[in-house]
Amino acid sequence: MKNLSIIIKGTAFSVLTAIAISSCHVRKEYERPATAVDEKLFRTDMLPQDSTSTANVSWKEIFTDPILQKHISKGLENNLDIRIALQNINSAEAYLRQSKAAYQPTLTVGPGYTFQTQSLNTQFGQIIGERRYVNQFDITGSIAWEADLWGRLKAQEKAQLATYLGNVAAHQAVKSDLVSSIASGYYQLLTLDDQKKIIQETIKVRENNLETTKALKLAGTLTEVAVQQSEALVYNAQALLIDIETQIQQLENTMNLLMGESSKAIERSTLDSQTLPESFALGYPANLLANRPDVMQAEYNLINAFELTNSAKAQFYPTLRLTGSGGVQSVDIDHLFSVNSLFASVIGGLAQPILNRRQIRTNYEVSLANKETAYLNFRKTVLTAGKEVSDAIRVFSVQDSFIDLKTKELNAYKKSVDYSQELVNYGMANYLEVLNANVNALNAELNISNAQYSKMKAAVDLYKALGGGWK
Repeated sequence: MKNLSIIIKGTAFSVLTAIAISSCHVRKEYERPATAVDEKLFRTDMLPQDSTSTANVSWKEIFTDPILQKHISKGLENNLDIRIALQNINSAEAYLRQSKAAYQPTLTVGPGYTFQTQSLNTQFGQIIGERRYVNQFDITGSIAWEADLWGRLKAQEKAQLATYLGNVAAHQAVKSDLVSSIASGYYQLLTLDDQKKIIQETIKVRENNLETTKALKLAGTLTEVAVQQSEALVYNAQALLIDIETQIQQLENTMNLLMGESSKAIERSTLDSQTLPESFALGYPANLLANRPDVMQAEYNLINAFELTNSAKAQFYPTLRLTGSGGVQSVDIDHLFSVNSLFASVIGGLAQPILNRRQIRTNYEVSLANKETAYLNFRKTVLTAGKEVSDAIRVFSVQDSFIDLKTKELNAYKKSVDYSQELVNYGMANYLEVLNANVNALNAELNISNAQYSKMKAAVDLYKALGGGWK
């Protein structure tokens, strides 16, 4: 009983020492850098009136085409990148549980057997004078516990938590990218369909013009040069049609890949039936910290580096460990479970690193450099987010005016085609003028179609830039 009392007192002394020393905590709490977000991050005159942001609106309210919604839902369910991101979350969660278990003691139990015989040529062997054989049997349990005096284990847990949350944010970023990619691809398909229709109509018009040119040649109004030029325009339009059809099929294959399916035709509606919000609420630039997954992930990486710096700093201070072992031990297996076979030991002590081949200081200096790198990446991500918002809002806001001017340009070219053709019929103009006007009219019509797509893509880009698409 006296020995047991000494053990208890020794253990209590070690625990009290740990509690007293732990009051001198060296771990610091993370605080977001004050320079993280600038109030003038968005280069736009459309200053937000309140904290409302379109990013908080579900993608189903932005992309109202039911066919597009079906494609997005299928992509979110089947996309392979999303499934990979989910596995990364599971892996990070396992490491997080491991870091939380670091506060608990480690316990090992197992049987053992030792066979031993001494050398007769040693001093001890010569004293005994004969070889002896010893068989020893034991069942031993060992327990060890480290007191988190300086917050090292806490810092590691926080670092793993940041890694886990960073993987969650990465998963959200994949979802946001996927939603915007499918929406952009869908709108581009509708645009290519529209351009295919334009080119098909152009082919018919040019084939009719070719027949007219041949008739005018027979009448002596035009030459073979005009016929060949008209025929070249037909071939040009037919080649454009092949190119458009190839782009459509390649884009369909890409969208199928995004949806985790094999290549096939994509169901879709028409360009004219699409509706998008007329305006987007930008919110405050600081909203990006809560809405954009890539910004959140960059900050979690910074938190991870910050906590690892805390952990590296704690290595400079002494470590308190309590270890104990006990069990039964006997040279005779028949007496292994006897009371006399019981044994136990408890050890507690502080270990202060003094000379460690500079490893501790090197780890600390590397952690400081990693923390600064993480901050710079965080700052760069925020600036990139502001640029993307500024770019998208600029394109989105001016596209209506651009389309209006291009429409006027198209109307002027169409009139030019009609007038020049009429002048040619009367022999008052060169047929080259008709050809130029025809080519310009087609380009203008295709430009209008591209401008309509640019506006829709700008809307998608702005929604994503604000942090929408994953909620």
